[in-house]
Amino acid sequence: MEKRSEKNRSNNKNKKPKKKMKKSTKIILLSLLGILVFVVGFGGFYLWNMTSGIKKTDISKSDMESSMDNNVKGKYSDIINIALFGVDRRAGDTGRSDATMFATIDKKHGKLKLTSIMRDSYVSIDGHGMDKLNHAYAFGGGALSIKTINQNFGLNITDYVAVDFGELVNIIDALGGVDIDVMKNAVSETNKYIDDVAKETKKTGAHISAPGMQHLTGVQAVGYCRIRYNDNDFARTDRQRDVLVAMFNKIKTTSPTKLPGIIKELSPYLETSLSTTDMIGLGTDVLQSGIGNIQQQILPIEGLDNCKGGIASNGVFYFKYDKDALKKRMQNYIFEDIDPKNK
Repeated sequence: MEKRSEKNRSNNKNKKPKKKMKKSTKIILLSLLGILVFVVGFGGFYLWNMTSGIKKTDISKSDMESSMDNNVKGKYSDIINIALFGVDRRAGDTGRSDATMFATIDKKHGKLKLTSIMRDSYVSIDGHGMDKLNHAYAFGGGALSIKTINQNFGLNITDYVAVDFGELVNIIDALGGVDIDVMKNAVSETNKYIDDVAKETKKTGAHISAPGMQHLTGVQAVGYCRIRYNDNDFARTDRQRDVLVAMFNKIKTTSPTKLPGIIKELSPYLETSLSTTDMIGLGTDVLQSGIGNIQQQILPIEGLDNCKGGIASNGVFYFKYDKDALKKRMQNYIFEDIDPKNK
């Protein structure tokens, strides 16, 4: 595989923001979905009436269990993993998973985790050979995606939640906005993206006049986290995390009586194999754990497990890696709480 050239990266800097939702925005919305999976118990008493808009799907639990490694099947009942899919869905289509994560409620080690799996990961998909991870959802929805994750990464997932992207601005506004410390070198670029988001959403987007800690609306916050060309990928990830953490903090401090409204805002864009009882049970588990922080991780990690991304002979970009080594790293992290960055 050949690495993408620096020339191509340089040319990308001159491109104008696209009108479609950026990958960074999608990842943050999916992360919020994960957070809501964790904290939904706060609104448990109201949830029965709030989830009527969620599309419920039935998947075979025994089929999901058959896709698990023998060394995790029937074990680790105190570690619950729920798949989270961010779907770019066209009318009449199943949709393609533009972002794949899973939420872990680890009662054994007292941890809450959100783990992203690179959507370009080169995986084996039942009936479809080797392909990108995100194609599994298009081929067979949440059920095939779960089987693919379990088979390739050694997990014990039996349920999923999927979100149809497009509503991050409204969700942030439903939270009442977020507080963000905007860096000086990000002000100008943020304003460019604010204009872009305002045009997309047909909402007003006031420019940011100065750096520093300030309260941002949905349009402003999404503009901030979309910046791509101002510095580097590490800084962009930091900004995305800033917005995510601000949303998490806002949810944690939101009155229980207001959370059902947020859930109702999300409901029309959600699909899940979880029953309402399941969701309340998950929330109860989190509440009883007393855990307040979420540990985030992205796998595979470039440079470990012989992982590297590049263009294959068919012209498609993939992340390829040592499958057995990565599976072991994933299992060590999720089930034994071993730092995934350990070599």
